[in-house]
Amino acid sequence: MTSTDTGLDGSPYQQYLYAYPHKTSYRPLRPRPLLADVWRAEARDALFLYVHVPFCEMRCGFCNLFTRANAPAEQVTGYLRQLRRQAERVADALGADAGYARAAFGGGTPTYLSADELAELFDIATITAGARLPGVPLSVETSPATATPDRLAVLAAHGTTRVSIGVQSFLDAEARAAGRPQRRTEVEAALAAIRDARIPVLNIDLIYGIDGQTADTWRESLDAALAWRPEELYLYPLYVRPLTGLGRRAHGRADWDAQRLALYEQAVATLGAAGYRQESMRQFRRADVPAPDGPDYCCQDDGMVGLGCGARSYTTSLHYSFDYAVGVSQVRAVLDDYVARPADDFRHAEFGFTLDGAEQRRRWLLKSLLRVDGVDAAAYRARFGRPPGEDFPELGRLVDRGWATHGGLRLTPAGLARSDAVGPWLTSARVRDAMTGYVPR
Repeated sequence: MTSTDTGLDGSPYQQYLYAYPHKTSYRPLRPRPLLADVWRAEARDALFLYVHVPFCEMRCGFCNLFTRANAPAEQVTGYLRQLRRQAERVADALGADAGYARAAFGGGTPTYLSADELAELFDIATITAGARLPGVPLSVETSPATATPDRLAVLAAHGTTRVSIGVQSFLDAEARAAGRPQRRTEVEAALAAIRDARIPVLNIDLIYGIDGQTADTWRESLDAALAWRPEELYLYPLYVRPLTGLGRRAHGRADWDAQRLALYEQAVATLGAAGYRQESMRQFRRADVPAPDGPDYCCQDDGMVGLGCGARSYTTSLHYSFDYAVGVSQVRAVLDDYVARPADDFRHAEFGFTLDGAEQRRRWLLKSLLRVDGVDAAAYRARFGRPPGEDFPELGRLVDRGWATHGGLRLTPAGLARSDAVGPWLTSARVRDAMTGYVPR
């Protein structure tokens, strides 16, 4: 298995590799495989349930997720009705022995739903899909405008263990510059409501690299977030992607990479001094907060079951989803198609990517390498029968640059800061070619 040095000498901000292979490498599956066949040989006792709610009160300027802003009420109603039908067919395919170790509701913004609609969503996840809520760790995404006491009460009543709120900046002017108009008073009220709901883990998302942002304003946002003593923070470098609000504007500064890297390093120092342990380039956890409790789940080894238009599902050898789009008209078309489908369509996988043995090794390596603790060589060998260095001799190049230690299996602070270059560099030629062939829409 080899990769080239392409990308290591370029920008440290090339692509966030939150999943491998990337969704833009998925293609229509012909013939469409039955989910019962896809899952038949998989371990199904410790799955991850992901439920996608593709609705938001606004479309942020940086967002390229599958979501629709201000959807009409009848579409939300129809979506929930269809989501239950999909959950029924997926439960049939998985069989009675399937069990969930963790769950997450994402989007979009799940709390775009009303309190009654959220209760229906939980009914789908528990009664229809079979997740134990309360009972297993559950993370739910929210926004300042939708983190209201009535909605949060529903989340708390169903055992939500983590709420993640996308603040991005505590400064109104920066939020507007990022295409997310909001007021700090609204943000602070939402954070107070989350704390009042006594959900165990609060995560705050912030963005750095916004136009007009400086070291001083970044410190102001960091300090404002730290005042709430969140159990976790996720810090994201700003990306400007095609078909997004920011992508339609002229954008580009010669010093942008240097600025983002400086703000990242400032945040690492600030959060470290405040008692936070870095888990990855983006994730920071308060040092006195234990790792999430609950049934064992490992993203390298176990499957993900996605429900909803925009959700992905992962088995050992097939990652699959529905069609993906970013543009407003295309998102609406995909949503309309999902809501109108005959229920038995949900017995099949539609779009996806088949992982051969080489891609399975690469995914396992990447999902470990981009974490602070790095690759567990013994676990890799137990899974694949050989040491990772034999499969990925190119990791030595990271050591030569001072970006990794342990034979390339653990990133140094400098390497961790460049995760968004290391990940694309290690992407296989097959996946890279598929991504290149994707036409944004």
